[in-house]
Amino acid sequence: MTTHALTIAAAWGGFRGRDMGTSYGYRRQAGNTDLGRAMRLRRDIPVILLAALLSFAGLPALAGPYLLLDVGSGRVLEHEDAFERWYPASLTKLMTAYVVFRALEAGEVKLDSPVRISKNAASEPPSKMGYSPGAELTLDNGLKIIMVISANDVATALAETVGGTEEGFVARMNAEAQRLGMTDSHFVNAHGLPGPSQYTTARDLGVLVRALRTEFPQYASYFAIEALKYGKSVKENTNFLIGRFEGADGMKTGYICASGFNLVATATRGGRTLAAVVLGAQSQVQRAELAAELLTRGFAEAGLDKPTLASIQPAEATVQTVSDIRDEICSPEAVAQRSKQRDDQGRLVTTSSYVKPMDREPKLVAVGLSSTAAEKAAKSRYANVPIPTPRPPYPPEQVPAAQGG
Repeated sequence: MTTHALTIAAAWGGFRGRDMGTSYGYRRQAGNTDLGRAMRLRRDIPVILLAALLSFAGLPALAGPYLLLDVGSGRVLEHEDAFERWYPASLTKLMTAYVVFRALEAGEVKLDSPVRISKNAASEPPSKMGYSPGAELTLDNGLKIIMVISANDVATALAETVGGTEEGFVARMNAEAQRLGMTDSHFVNAHGLPGPSQYTTARDLGVLVRALRTEFPQYASYFAIEALKYGKSVKENTNFLIGRFEGADGMKTGYICASGFNLVATATRGGRTLAAVVLGAQSQVQRAELAAELLTRGFAEAGLDKPTLASIQPAEATVQTVSDIRDEICSPEAVAQRSKQRDDQGRLVTTSSYVKPMDREPKLVAVGLSSTAAEKAAKSRYANVPIPTPRPPYPPEQVPAAQGG
């Protein structure tokens, strides 16, 4: 395969070892049998050894559960371990957005409603914008920020604005999950930082994705933003299929050590939208490559004879504990392996023939504090648009939970 070097914006100020891991590489398969088998093997063999074995055998790279969905019909084209409990990480923010959209629909808030950064929100661990308590932005800008930058402080501020309190908003999240039929999901916060009671499944994420795209098509643009500009800084979407995979139009990434690299990716071709849910990948590039392969295979078939989200069943009894792969993802060996998978300029490298380099500058969407808040901030010791704080290096040295998209 041709190797492409993909440049991801370095707006995090030389930050290393964060969400931007690299791929171990794999060969494309005609079906999903080997893909599923490779994913199941991961749990029994040390990660570095298994990566080498899979490469030798021509099997796909390592990852966890996955699901490929035809959004329009609700039919599941492929799935593996789709009922296994998994930490959603910042995929949680998809449910945060859904609850906000419901509040917009009910007239509780408007896109220009002010979102105030409380002391509680400002204290959230990275990834974050770093806005000071009392700063205000619009709800519209808040949605853009959590989708692209995955800022935990803004996610909490949105939750407090819509739910009155963070706890009140979380109650809404769980109520909506139950109403939608997300039968094995539970949320404890609006941002996705880890907690033993914060879990979901690939199947439930498929349910949520379909609800977002079919119930609120008017808000689809939030998930397809290529990059945000705030002050003099630019941050590209961590879902680098946007602008690099044909038809890519969403949605969200997620990462904590315990979950690995998660991705929900959507693409539309010829009026047909597919969604790939990939959980537990070993790097940012790998999750994108796996999603790109799944989507490509999906567009090659109609899937009219496939089961629906409501009808698929687990192949065997599911375990009620949440899978935790932190030892695979944040071990020194895994971190060192990812750090080697960059070109001389520090850019991520992919071997996928489906992911093309972006041959233009990303389309920028400007965000910032509201004008009133900006005027107040200008008089204070805080900058109007602070430099966002990235998550700590792998593995987190002082704040284990300080991870995000």
